[in-house]
This record gives sequence, structure tokens and C-alpha cells, in this order.
Amino acid sequence: MARKNFKYQFITLLFYITYGTLLSHSRMSPDLYRINTVVNHDKNFEIRGQYSNDNVWKNDLSLSFKEQYGMSSPSVEDSTEAKVVSATNLDVEQWPPIYLEVGNPQDDVLLFSYFKGNGEDGLHLAFSEDGFVWKALKNDTSFLSPTVGKDKLMRDPCIIIGGDGNYHMVWTVSWTDNGIGYAYSKDLINWSEQQFIPVMAHEKDSRNTWAPEITFDLDTERYIIYWASTVEGQFQETKSEKENGYNHRIYYTTTKDFKNYTKTQLLYEPGFNVIDSHIIKVKDQYVMFLKDETIEPAQKNIKIAFSSSVEGPYSAPGKPITGDYWAEGPTTTYVNGKFIVYFDKYIHHQYGAVSSENLENWIEVSDRVKFPDGARHGTIISVPRSILNKLKKE
Repeated sequence: MARKNFKYQFITLLFYITYGTLLSHSRMSPDLYRINTVVNHDKNFEIRGQYSNDNVWKNDLSLSFKEQYGMSSPSVEDSTEAKVVSATNLDVEQWPPIYLEVGNPQDDVLLFSYFKGNGEDGLHLAFSEDGFVWKALKNDTSFLSPTVGKDKLMRDPCIIIGGDGNYHMVWTVSWTDNGIGYAYSKDLINWSEQQFIPVMAHEKDSRNTWAPEITFDLDTERYIIYWASTVEGQFQETKSEKENGYNHRIYYTTTKDFKNYTKTQLLYEPGFNVIDSHIIKVKDQYVMFLKDETIEPAQKNIKIAFSSSVEGPYSAPGKPITGDYWAEGPTTTYVNGKFIVYFDKYIHHQYGAVSSENLENWIEVSDRVKFPDGARHGTIISVPRSILNKLKKE
């Protein structure tokens, strides 16, 4: 009788273990993964590896750069220090995305960080359940007032979730300063003391430091901070006398602790005036969205470049993905099997968006998105609903 009871209990235990495993796996549909979600890094690798094993025929993570993306092997241009490579068209037919950062979609909600006016009052936040309709939090008032920099502004706020579980934010502090702002938070409500990071102080002829963004590299456990700056006397072949003679390129630094930083380097020189870079990871590929800031003849659109490393070299940019209007400040998420790139249609004082299943063919969806009135250049992440519930109480 004891043996029968033990056998019954053992079979029951196996059933519940099997059922729980299947249920957990079914809830983590890869089609619902979103960029910059809150991460349990050990679970992340487990899930990413499981998805690869389930879909070996089209998602082998060990494929080489060339095999995955139909691109030539990266090679730096001999005539410049710029990190640019030549690239052919992507082979998009067998290219479903796998994100570096994953979470449980049933527990996450999208959050948008942005500024209003000139950035005087600081950080604004909005949320969305579907990626199209965005609702302001705290009656569209500021969650954090700026205290650092020459002009004490908080423009272009970029927030990510870091390897330490904290939310890390960088932002533009001034039109003409040589550094950026930085702060971190555990809940997006209570923030650390703000820091001014003088990332371009070594360049005496640097005119500005605009629209910084930040990416956490899991492979090296480093944070890569990148931004646009004009350094007088450089890249004269693309300088225009219009728009105050600004002629930007993308620069970057890295850090592990936000106390010590590597020497600032040039990240991207596409051969034209470029600002507002935004980098995501898809499979083993880094994708940079950027604004072509050329004024003569006017471009003012969003383009894409690619790299096998977050630090480059990046490919020459492709054709514009935005329409016949001026756009800047791209930010990205992934909802229901499609990438959505949002941007500030700053001449029209409204937000727009385009969507794609493969990063190659883009559809205008600006008429579907609704952002808080006056929202300006920001970034989108996924946060747990518990975080949102606390933000709603502010």
C-alpha cells in the first residue's frame, strides 16, 4: 500500500512540474518581447537559448554576421577614423527578431520619457497599453526637475534598465554645454543626485552635446553613452553656413559604474551632419536609428545603419524610413510582431510613427498614434505594472 501511495505521489509531482514548465514557456511568446524591458539576466539567457532551440532552422544565434544579415564582412574605411562599413541589402525573408532583453509581456507596460517646452521643468512620463495611445502621468507635470549644466535643462531624456536593476537616465542639459546630465532611480520616482558628465570637455572647440542615449551591453557589462556634437574645424566638407553652422557627428564613452569613463571617441561618421542616434539589438546585430540633419539640400529624416558590435563599425545608412516631413528623436519598441519607430515631427508640433516587420519595408502609422500634447523627443521602455501603479499615485 505504501509503494502505491509513493508511486501515485511521484507521478502527480511529475505532472505538476511538466505542466508548470509548459505553462511558463507558453506565456513567454517571443512575438511579444519588447525592447529595454526589466530583466532578470539569468532568465534572459535561458529564454533566449530556449527560443533558439525551438526554432533552429531560422534562429540559430551562432550564425555569423554575414550569414544572418547578408552583409559583407565589416571593414573600416582606410581614409578615415570613422566607424563605417559598406553593406548590401538585408536578407529579411528569414529574419524574425530576437531581443537582447526580454520580460513577461503580461506583467509589463510601455513607458515613454519625454520633455516639454525647452526642457525647463524636467522629466515627463506617459504610458501605453498598446503602443499607440499614450496617456500622461502626474497630470503631465514633471517627475524630476533639472539641477545641473549651464542652462539647467532636461531635454531628450533617455531611460534604460541597467544590469544592476536600476533605471539610468541621461539627458541634454544645455544648447551649448560640453557635457550631459545623469541620474539613476529604483522606481522612477526617487532619483539620485544629478551628475554633470563633461564628455566633450577635452575638445576646446566643441560647441554642444545633444541628445545623449545609453545602452547596456550584456556581453561586457558596460554602459555605452553616445550623443551628437559639433567640433569646429572638423568635417569641413559637409559644413553649411545655415543653422548656425552646426555640423554634428556621433561620439561615445563607456562606463561600468558611472564614476569612471573611457576616453571619448568618434562612434559614427556617415559623411553628413547627423544627430539623434538610437541603438537597439536584434539577434546578434546592432541597429542604429539616426537623423540625417543635412540642410543643403534638406534631408531632416530618419535612417538606419547596422553593426555587429555596439561600438561599431556601422554600415552606411539606408534610404529614409520617414515621409515627406521633418522628423527627429527616433525611439523604438516591438509590439505584436512589428517594430514601431516613433519620432518628433517638430515642425508640426506632434509625434509620428512608422512600423515594419523586418526593418526593411516601412508603413506610415502616424495617424494611429496619440501622445500627450506638447511631448518632445524621448525614449520608450517596458516596465512592470507594479512600477506603473506607483507612478499613477504621484
